[in-house]
Amino acid sequence: MAKQKVTGLQRIRNAYRFSLAGLRACFQYEEAFRQEVALFAAAAPLGLWLGEGGVEKALLVSSLLLVLIVEMLNTCVEIVVDRISFERHELSGRAKDVGSAAVLAALVLSALVWALILIPHYV
Repeated sequence: MAKQKVTGLQRIRNAYRFSLAGLRACFQYEEAFRQEVALFAAAAPLGLWLGEGGVEKALLVSSLLLVLIVEMLNTCVEIVVDRISFERHELSGRAKDVGSAAVLAALVLSALVWALILIPHYV
């Protein structure tokens, strides 16, 4: 017999619960994620304080949030690659490297956003 799909409010509850489990797992197992959460916790309030107007505040904080999102996606790639095999393989290494490069790009983007917004105001 086919499994019935959960719909409505129960589906939303399940999605929320699974999302929290994913956040907990990422925080528990990924040192880089913990470091980036600490950066977010310190810098987000600063961005809300230093930004002039809603758009600047949104850009400063969302650029930090983007780093966390990309790190979680990179973690997904690493988990799937490791699930398939722990053997060294060129494509596995390339997938992990590309994920890492995406995190670096998000960090550079965040730094660029902060610099472009704050330097004209405070220098």
